[in-house]
Amino acid sequence: MVCLTTITCVVACSVSYKFNGASIDYNKTKTIQIADFPIRATYVWGPMASLFNNQLKDVFSNQTRLIQVRRDGDLKIEGEITQYQQRNKSVSADGYSAQTELSMTVNVRFTNTKNHDQDFERQFTATQTYSTTQSLNSVQEELVTQMCNDLCDQIFNATVANW
Repeated sequence: MVCLTTITCVVACSVSYKFNGASIDYNKTKTIQIADFPIRATYVWGPMASLFNNQLKDVFSNQTRLIQVRRDGDLKIEGEITQYQQRNKSVSADGYSAQTELSMTVNVRFTNTKNHDQDFERQFTATQTYSTTQSLNSVQEELVTQMCNDLCDQIFNATVANW
């Protein structure tokens, strides 16, 4: 009798965990449309747009069950890369720059056709720092990849994780 009660409790009280943080009602929301983000920044690095666009699509593909479509998605993400710049971050004792900060900003327009209260347009920024003893060319691919990962996580959290 105790065994039967225990089994009934375990079956009836199942708990579902979402480790990716997505809170999507898949009964209502089935598709997502992710447009390629063009570069609108004055300073650019050629591969930046394709790195960002591929990573953004991969995040939603890997962390949700949403089907990516070219048009008429239940969720729509579009925007542009608006800024890519570097600036001195710290100065050494001899008065020269010791670290440089690289930053990337994207403007995102999000539309939820099932719940327009969640629609927004806003900017997301990611930064990475490198030593001025290194050339930008030697660290740029790694830093841009890290910034793209950070930006995609921010966008994912803002759009489907409701954080």
